[in-house]
Amino acid sequence: MDLDLAAAYERCRDLHRQHGRTYYLATRLLPAWKRRHVHALYGFTRYADEIVDRTEALPSAERAALLDDWGGRFVAGLHGEPVDDPLLPAVLHTIAVFDLDREDFASFLKSMAMDLTVTSYRTYDHLLDYMEGSAAVIGTMMLPILGSSNLLAAREPARQLGFAFQLTNFIRDVAEDLDRGRTYLPDEDLAEFGVTRDDLLACRAAGRATEPVRELIRYEVTRAQAHYAAAAPGVVLLDAGSQSCIRTAYLLYGGILDEVAAQDYDVFAKRATVPQRRRMTVAARALLAPTGAPVALPGPSILHLSSPQMPHRG
Repeated sequence: MDLDLAAAYERCRDLHRQHGRTYYLATRLLPAWKRRHVHALYGFTRYADEIVDRTEALPSAERAALLDDWGGRFVAGLHGEPVDDPLLPAVLHTIAVFDLDREDFASFLKSMAMDLTVTSYRTYDHLLDYMEGSAAVIGTMMLPILGSSNLLAAREPARQLGFAFQLTNFIRDVAEDLDRGRTYLPDEDLAEFGVTRDDLLACRAAGRATEPVRELIRYEVTRAQAHYAAAAPGVVLLDAGSQSCIRTAYLLYGGILDEVAAQDYDVFAKRATVPQRRRMTVAARALLAPTGAPVALPGPSILHLSSPQMPHRG
């Protein structure tokens, strides 16, 4: 491996270690040869996210131009042109090694561009359209790297796991997203529980959630649980060497929902995080779990739901 490519992989690993602690811990359970490729995909998604979320002082048009420029360099690299970038060589190499679907990357960049102009989503279907590019495609990008004896059967669970992780983040980060001028919880859900965006902002200011907001969050947790339930069968379809990694990520991200429930669904009182001791215990147990063992569904009382898009309230 040449020095520039090795440096690009190292840059991606650094981004992963700094910003994706939960997933980085899980990735350490992968066979060594797979890790750098997962770091490369994380680096790609994180860097695009940084362009969108860490340039807020700039006008929207300038932020869009930065994203377009970086996306253009990526596309040029896909066509074999030289790329002057600290991490794209690693991404391009990973795409070539596994023949990853280029459309997944285009969908991802499209969703990142939406964050520059879209501040809310009217329905859950509209949010799913966004999450298709920001989350579901991450699952399908990862799948060839993780490996499976039945890639076709594993594809939909991989997409569902992307949805589950993304929605977990949206639930946990309601306050932070408000600070960026965004609400990812659908407008129709807010209306159903008698909650307005101003109510969410008031909760942010007060540092605590009202009862209607807690009920809204409880509902969104059941929605995320349904995605986890749809994703669970895919874990055992992965190559044996990849199961402990995804099992760990599944349980740690799902554990965030446990923490949200433990604080009575008040995501404004504090940021829900899985304690370090539990994180290490989960990783150790995942490593020792026999190949093919089913994963435990997250949440205090997982609902048996027929559809991951519209769970019943109960």
